[in-house]
Amino acid sequence: MLFNTVAAMNKPSLPPDDLPPSQVTYLDEMLLQDLDEVIGKYFYANCNRIIKVLLSNCQWCIQTNSRALVLIIMCPDREMYWHICNAIPDIAKNLKQFSPRAKIRLCPPPNQGAPWEIRVSEITNYRHWFN
Repeated sequence: MLFNTVAAMNKPSLPPDDLPPSQVTYLDEMLLQDLDEVIGKYFYANCNRIIKVLLSNCQWCIQTNSRALVLIIMCPDREMYWHICNAIPDIAKNLKQFSPRAKIRLCPPPNQGAPWEIRVSEITNYRHWFN
């Protein structure tokens, strides 16, 4: 009897036509890339002048997936990495407008450490790290 209850809990409650496709198509991938690009443009447009200057000196992109929107910032050198670290609260505040579940992934210069990731909702918990 327990097996039937578990099986019923795992059964989708939507009709098959309303479920997501089992495979992502090329068109789906293209639309997702377009979405990422548009979100990136709006995000950048909403940044203040200082953040725009910092981002323009790095490589960055927005990636969306089923779980969250992720801003990926790749820093060219340690100095820019330090400046971006100090700007994380402002960047997060701007990114949060697009998704409260957004994340920031900060990548140090090549061969100078591992990338780290933080949710924008967690920034206030770690504010002392960024000052």
